[in-house]
Amino acid sequence: MKYIAKHIPVMKKELIHSLKIKKNGIYIDSTFGSGGHSNEILKKIGKDGKLYSIDRDPIAVSIGKTIKDSRFHIINTTFSKLLDYASNENITGKVNGIIFDLGVSSIQLDNNKRGFSFKKDGPLDMRMNPNYGLSAADWLFKSTVEEIAFVLKNFGEERFSKKIAYAIKNRNKIKKITSTFELSNIVRATIPIKNKFKHPARRTFQAIRIYINQELEEIKKGLKSALKILKPGGRLSIISFHSLEDRIVKKFMIKNSVKATVPYGMPITEKQLNQLKICKLKMIDRILPTKKEINDNPRARSSILRIAEIKQYEKSTL
Repeated sequence: MKYIAKHIPVMKKELIHSLKIKKNGIYIDSTFGSGGHSNEILKKIGKDGKLYSIDRDPIAVSIGKTIKDSRFHIINTTFSKLLDYASNENITGKVNGIIFDLGVSSIQLDNNKRGFSFKKDGPLDMRMNPNYGLSAADWLFKSTVEEIAFVLKNFGEERFSKKIAYAIKNRNKIKKITSTFELSNIVRATIPIKNKFKHPARRTFQAIRIYINQELEEIKKGLKSALKILKPGGRLSIISFHSLEDRIVKKFMIKNSVKATVPYGMPITEKQLNQLKICKLKMIDRILPTKKEINDNPRARSSILRIAEIKQYEKSTL
């Protein structure tokens, strides 16, 4: 039985098309979520094709386990451990396509008990895997003003980071902040509301969530692993939802699609020079959501799909 995703996946058609799916290919869905992308890939691969999915959220994995298909495998882990997973499955260097749908998933955001949303009251948790690490409430309670301000500024690009950090710390001295509405109301009361269409706590919640789940480090490690897992000609397709994510993806793709240069006079062997001149990636496209998709699905508003392809290794001519 296949799980039918209740949410609307962002740029699903474009993402699946970008993979150029081969009937007997091997694919990895690094962010299973509600299964929308995985189910679509399963429709397109043949009887000898394989799909490996991962998710750090145990609820997402429990959804994945309802898919009864011998071509499909799912495991509860983070995509920073993608290379370990691929090695265990003996698919390193054999994969035709990998997708990353970054950020928070609908099963996390829409469930008030997970504590991700400033629009719904619930326990202030924010962990993508509730079985590991500190909850947002516990982290805020034990952290200093300086630590909180650093996170809000660097992961939320929040202009009023220090002001909010002081307000959070002062409230925690009186009574521990334990709910999403408590935190949301503290932020709302602390900073001026300049845009009535954007909630004042949006950046604060984003920053704390990213830090609690170490999302940016996860992305860096996951992308690095993808280079070793994909075969020549394999596709890497990534949807990001905010500038911090997209900046990492963009820099990664540029770095690995430009040939390295050797400083003048630097001693280097011919073999090393050949290795330096190898371009690992070919940048294919950058796609934004259509106006219709944004109207139908507001979560698509800030999304960007970037696509790259693993190049064939070629020896340089000297």
